[in-house]
Amino acid sequence: MNITELNQKHAISGAAEIIAAGGGLPAVRVLGPAHGLIYLHGAHVADWHPPGQKEVLWMSGASLFADGKAIRGGVPICFPWFGPLGGVAGAATHGFVRNRAWELESIRKVAAGVEVVMKVTSDAASRAAWPHDFVLRHRVTVGSELTMTLELTNTGTAPLQAEEALHTYFSVGDIKQVRVQGLAGTHYIDKVDGKKEKTQAGDVDFTGETDRVYFDTLAPTTIEDPNLRRRIRITKEGSRDTVVWNPWIAKAKAMADFGDDEWPGMVCIETANAGPNAVELPAGQQHSMSAVISVENG
Repeated sequence: MNITELNQKHAISGAAEIIAAGGGLPAVRVLGPAHGLIYLHGAHVADWHPPGQKEVLWMSGASLFADGKAIRGGVPICFPWFGPLGGVAGAATHGFVRNRAWELESIRKVAAGVEVVMKVTSDAASRAAWPHDFVLRHRVTVGSELTMTLELTNTGTAPLQAEEALHTYFSVGDIKQVRVQGLAGTHYIDKVDGKKEKTQAGDVDFTGETDRVYFDTLAPTTIEDPNLRRRIRITKEGSRDTVVWNPWIAKAKAMADFGDDEWPGMVCIETANAGPNAVELPAGQQHSMSAVISVENG
């Protein structure tokens, strides 16, 4: 469908409309006290403004908006693998669903705000990289809280194994002043330090490139941001891993779609199931993973 047809089918006057956004890509713009922007490309949440708050999600000014390319910032979806896919030449990092258009299934008003549901389905191209039949839905509710739920259904006749992440980029005042709470005592792999296994002591702070996968944690995390005088809280369900990432100076310069001087203004706190906690899903079964984001001044 083109944008006119999508609006005829799905737009809600005063609440949601479909527009041509970055690169001309179609996106759902949610209107009202809380507003947001969700691209159909990758089912990618690019903006969420709850009432009275500045930007909560970070977007790179160098981001690409094009078919076959991932959008840098916001909330990319990693599926069905996290990171590079070993042994497969040319396989897209973090999987293929963030690089393709999803189908807009529905938009409706709900008690918590406006709910947007998108889906992507297995096809010949996906099976060439990952030989499974599936339907993956992204259910996004924009309101005073941002709720994102990935719903995976195994539509094949054999079990499947999949990794997944809501790779959420948060806007912060200055990464050097930020602390992340909720992970103390949690075992993690430090990908910057040779994938050494470590245990988190106290809050997470940032003094250089940070890339950590915290395993077997169900706990909420809180971004304490004294510069912007606010706390961002992330609670989750159906997720056993939390990823914390900031590229710092050298890696930011090495990425074509990441501005050289943008790294102090962002941090990724990712809701995930990866590695030993990959999803094991029998034929005909469904799995869901959710993140709920809220903000308070402080």
